[in-house]
Amino acid sequence: MVEKTPILDTLTYAFLMLGIFIVGFPIIYSLIAATQPLSEVSKVPMPLIPGDQFWVNMREAWSRGNLGTQIFNSFVMASGITLGKIAVSMIGAFSIVYFDYRFRKIAFASVFCTLMLPVEVRILPTYEVAANVLSPLQPVWDFLHMDGLISWFAGHGHDMSITLDWSLLDSYTGLILPLVASATCTFLFRQFFLTVPEELCEAAKIDGATPMTFFRKILFPLSKTNIAALVVIEFVYGYNQYLWPLLVTTNPKMTTAVIGLQNLIPQADDLPEWNIALGAAVLVMLPPILVVLFMQRWFVKGLIEKEK
Repeated sequence: MVEKTPILDTLTYAFLMLGIFIVGFPIIYSLIAATQPLSEVSKVPMPLIPGDQFWVNMREAWSRGNLGTQIFNSFVMASGITLGKIAVSMIGAFSIVYFDYRFRKIAFASVFCTLMLPVEVRILPTYEVAANVLSPLQPVWDFLHMDGLISWFAGHGHDMSITLDWSLLDSYTGLILPLVASATCTFLFRQFFLTVPEELCEAAKIDGATPMTFFRKILFPLSKTNIAALVVIEFVYGYNQYLWPLLVTTNPKMTTAVIGLQNLIPQADDLPEWNIALGAAVLVMLPPILVVLFMQRWFVKGLIEKEK
């Protein structure tokens, strides 16, 4: 029997509406500011009545900020990070749970310990590696005197000096690859795989299925709701990245939307064109909002589903 509590229900809805208003007010404020001309948005306080300059401000923000290219770059980066994290994490968790090899627990503990290392701690060594992926091989190259060997094969009379250099800066690979490893996703998939009945694995072995067949035909379908939830989380994470793209991109054609949005914020000596900046903010918000809305049902299902 469920008791009716009108007062408690009213208070609950009141607090929910208050929370929705607090969370949603910045978005509503941005939408209203994007409709205002410069003369109105500069007033203190800004009028909260929508204006008639919405499409004018949107076109100006789109062209001035080159948002088409930047949103595309952010979408590619977020999609690559999402797919990479899920693929690497699923395979890593599959290896840890279903394969018995030496130092398996140490390997998982090493992965798990990276949760305690924030991105800012490892950002400089990651950047150094991205600037030259082959730099760790240079000492080995020099130790083996590969320069002299190549000079001898080429028939040169003197030694050649060869420097190994492969930069990932200003590339989609550089934006995506350093961020695809995820201890959190690996841990979540490991915990999920541990709940899968062992009888499924034994039945697959009896039927002659290889490990990858078991992974592809049994584990992957069972993991779809978890994958859907992680797609939403990791896409928003990748799309909102600021520090890493700021370091690895110098070419304006590779700039992401979050960095481009920051460049539209009026500075001290600029006109206070907050209508343009907030109009750009509305445009930049659209891709992650659409992904969340489209995947909302699967996202909630992935968080609460317990049945296997």
